[in-house]
Amino acid sequence: MELDLLPLGLPSDNERPFVIAGPCSAETEEQVMTTAHLLAKKGCHMFRAGIWKPRTKPGGFEGNGEMALPWMAQVKKETGMLTATEVATPEHVELALKYGIDILWVGARTSANPFAVQALADALKGVDVPVLVKNPVNPDLELWIGALLRINGAGVKRLGAIHRGFSSFDKKIYRNLPMWQIPIELRRRIPNLPMVNDPSHIGGRRDLIAPLCQQAMDLGMDGLIVESHCDPDNAWSDATQQVTPDVLDFILDRIIIRDQMQTTENISALRKQIDEIDDALIDLLSKRMRISREIGQYKKEHGMTILQTSRYSEILDKRGAQGSLLGIDPECIKNIFEHIHEESVNQQIEVMNR
Repeated sequence: MELDLLPLGLPSDNERPFVIAGPCSAETEEQVMTTAHLLAKKGCHMFRAGIWKPRTKPGGFEGNGEMALPWMAQVKKETGMLTATEVATPEHVELALKYGIDILWVGARTSANPFAVQALADALKGVDVPVLVKNPVNPDLELWIGALLRINGAGVKRLGAIHRGFSSFDKKIYRNLPMWQIPIELRRRIPNLPMVNDPSHIGGRRDLIAPLCQQAMDLGMDGLIVESHCDPDNAWSDATQQVTPDVLDFILDRIIIRDQMQTTENISALRKQIDEIDDALIDLLSKRMRISREIGQYKKEHGMTILQTSRYSEILDKRGAQGSLLGIDPECIKNIFEHIHEESVNQQIEVMNR
């Protein structure tokens, strides 16, 4: 898939990815300026802060709106940093550009709504600013690509994607599940699209930011957008996922940037082994589905229902435990077998309905 793109043109140090850092929300002028100066002293080139904050429930701090935009202009004047904020409506776009905001991003809730994205695209026609599009809250790659296409169709060529993870109804270690396979597939389909990782919103906890930053770099992400606050424990929004500028600098100094292009004969040989094992896995899955069809025929002849709940639970628990013993995350094994079971059911349904 092709997008008409130009380089983002965002500044970075050679030994680091480009980093956009700053507080979740622009709370007060003092908080914004203090954080900005601390980040600038650590070599940060781009400052982010939420001017409008879409809160899930009413009653929380929803941002200061236009009142906070002059603070961002002052940040640029005093530190030389570029400024960035989220926009969700055409009015946001108009005001952000009026006050000289350099980088805009589209939030996860907005990117899930094609009507809202198209309204933003219409407001951005003729505007030459970098625009970053966060993944939708739900794991829908086509919706993400659709949002990128709409913005690009408005003539925005300095375009990038932000991976901020995906919402889940149950409690996990992460605030939003990373589901790395989705941004990886986006990169496969649009190789020239810059990819930015948002460890703050994926982790939801400051102790997860460092490992998530390293994972993002290991997967070849181009940049990071990280929430950093001068006094994170007293932040007005998302306090648990923000780090001080000192901690952020500590994390960034220790990130290992790996060479994506370097390869050796040894890794080629290992990849060949992976290919051979994958071939064998597909062959084994084919045999498993053949047996599933035979089971479907037996159930049809004996008037049995397809789904045997106790058997399904037994498989998931047993295979998860086996995976754990062999050094594989049991949740990963369960997810794999859920997909295998789903296809087995489909195969049996086909036999039943013949």
